[in-house]
This record gives sequence, C-alpha cells and structure tokens, in this order.
Amino acid sequence: MTTEKIKNIAYWTTTVLGPASFVIGGVINLTQAEQAVTALQHLGYPAYFGSLLGLWKLLGAVAIVVPRYPRLKEWAYAGFVFDLTAAAVSHAAVGDSAADIIAPLVFLALVLASWALRPASRRLSAPAVPASACAARGADAFIAVPVQS
Repeated sequence: MTTEKIKNIAYWTTTVLGPASFVIGGVINLTQAEQAVTALQHLGYPAYFGSLLGLWKLLGAVAIVVPRYPRLKEWAYAGFVFDLTAAAVSHAAVGDSAADIIAPLVFLALVLASWALRPASRRLSAPAVPASACAARGADAFIAVPVQS
C-alpha cells in the first residue's frame, strides 16, 4: 500500500469519526432532544442555543465532506475547534468529571487530524504573488521584524 493511499484512508477515517460525526450531534441539537436540552441547561446555556449549534454542526459536517470549497472547509474546521474547546471549558467551568472534559478534546484531536491529513484538493492554496509585486514593495516588506515592547 502506498503512503498516499494510507494517508487517504487516515484522512477519511478521522473525518468520519471527527467532523462527519457532528451530523449526529447536529440533529440531536436541532430537534431539541431532551438529552440535548438537559445538557445545555446543565452547562448554563439556553435551550434555543441548541438549535443554533445543531444547524452549524450540520452545515459544518456537510462543508467538510463535500468536494471543493476549500475556504468554506477552513471555516468549518475552525468552527469545530471553537465548538469543541468551548465544550471542554464549559464542562470544566461547571465542575464536571475529567471524562466529560476530555471527551470533546478527543473529538478535537480527530478534527485536527482530519484537517492535517486532508488532500491537496481540499486545501486552501496560497495566492501566487508575482515577482514584480515583491520587487515593487521592496525586500523589507516581507521581512518579519520583532516588535520591541
């Protein structure tokens, strides 16, 4: 098996277990299932927040899985990072168990692995800067200078 094939299998495995799994949570939140409303109340959030989270989770999962739209994929991955880190912090803030705090971080690891393993066709490519534009701005325009405090 080639390295590229292994990487592709790893990408799809982490994508199905991470970002694509947000479909389940999205439906549960969007339908305001009792377990979702109870969990949100426990964390101090209003029930309507579940509808918002559910919609974003579903849209994010679709954005990650469909072909093309690399900029949209970047935003979806970022949204999942925000959601999962906020979930971990929320569980910690209300004094939940270590398992409840770690669970979203496990999904975060899957989301980050999916992002890191995504094929070139799903990546946002950097815009090409013509050499003439670099020369016109001067060489120092692209040199990072540390800020003195």
